[in-house]
Amino acid sequence: MIIDKLFKEVEKKGNVCVGLDSHLEYIPDHIKEKYQDVDEILFQFNKNIIDRTMDIVPVYKLQIAFYEAYGIKGLVAYKRTIEYIRNNGIITIGDIKRGDIASTAEMYAKAHFEGDFQVDFITLNPYMGFDSITPYLKYIDKGDKGIFVLLRTSNPGAKDIQYLEISSSEDTQSKKLYYHVGDKLYEMGSKYIGSCGYSSIGAVVGGTHRDEAEEIRGRYKNMFFLIPGYGHQGGKGEDVALYLSDGNGGVVNSSRGIITAYKSYEDGEENYDKYARDAVLAMKEDIESEGRV
Repeated sequence: MIIDKLFKEVEKKGNVCVGLDSHLEYIPDHIKEKYQDVDEILFQFNKNIIDRTMDIVPVYKLQIAFYEAYGIKGLVAYKRTIEYIRNNGIITIGDIKRGDIASTAEMYAKAHFEGDFQVDFITLNPYMGFDSITPYLKYIDKGDKGIFVLLRTSNPGAKDIQYLEISSSEDTQSKKLYYHVGDKLYEMGSKYIGSCGYSSIGAVVGGTHRDEAEEIRGRYKNMFFLIPGYGHQGGKGEDVALYLSDGNGGVVNSSRGIITAYKSYEDGEENYDKYARDAVLAMKEDIESEGRV
């Protein structure tokens, strides 16, 4: 199962997920001068970072919006980057956050679990209802695909909806909406538990909220987490480590903190891939100093 592969990769390489949210403003001038087409510029920037970090990174995440913004050529860069990562045996997450239902969701599943944009995991938004997830399950059934579903996110606006207290006929007392979502996902995911003890249905939990971290980890023992919020959003190793279990059970994403780390150094532009690697190693050490025993 894909979740077993991810678990093993985390055991070997640590918890850092590199977010290739590549923007032309992030890319050194010498790359933009060397290559004419935006697809080549984005791909070469990504490729050099991947080559420098793949031995210490278990998974890469691409936020598709950064590629859609550049039109067809941007999507060509998305496709080429995904293929390059997967051809090197590394796991990919397509951060697409789809949330529609029925035939529309079926087409999203086909688009991102087959064909040109095929990845290993995708992100989904469940807040339209749980029937927004069911069209993806046939791919999870096969064992080689997984999903990360938005549970409790790291943005300030999460409290507008996700923190609402609700009650239902199934509950004896009210609970936060994100717990209602998490409980349903946990039940749904019980059919897809790998030998590692985690499910291929995972959750996105923001790494900037320490208060609920231990409760979320304890409540959803078999759920693997994708944890954004490290670095630019304020999350630290001591925060995100609370979502891990014996150093595993989650990957921690950082995008700008890694791919633009070079901007802090005088020789950064020429050595941007080196400084990306240094940022991964520093982040890895920060997390492991808190999360492993």
